[in-house]
Amino acid sequence: MKDLLKFLKAQTKTEEFDAIKIALASPDMIRSWSFGEVKKPETINYRTFKPERDGLFCARIFGPVKDYECLCGKYKRLKHRGVICEKCGVEVTQTKVRRERMGHISWHVRLRTSGS
Repeated sequence: MKDLLKFLKAQTKTEEFDAIKIALASPDMIRSWSFGEVKKPETINYRTFKPERDGLFCARIFGPVKDYECLCGKYKRLKHRGVICEKCGVEVTQTKVRRERMGHISWHVRLRTSGS
């Protein structure tokens, strides 16, 4: 047990920083990070419990709900990794990509900042 704790302590590497800079991202930069546009305020279909297309939890934008399975079920398993389903538009990959992917909302009016 001591060897395991020693190994885990050796693996944790902390980095020290002298400074950090935070800035607002431009609309073009946000669109470049985005995987798609969120067009609807809906989240989950109450009958199927699946994310609504183009909604806040959309599988097409953010990634699959189940590992290596598209939303409609056409592609299942690891052998279809990286394939984008023609029917539902979901990429067959791991669900943890949902934590990393970002969508954007387009506004029809220009948003004012406090400085202008």
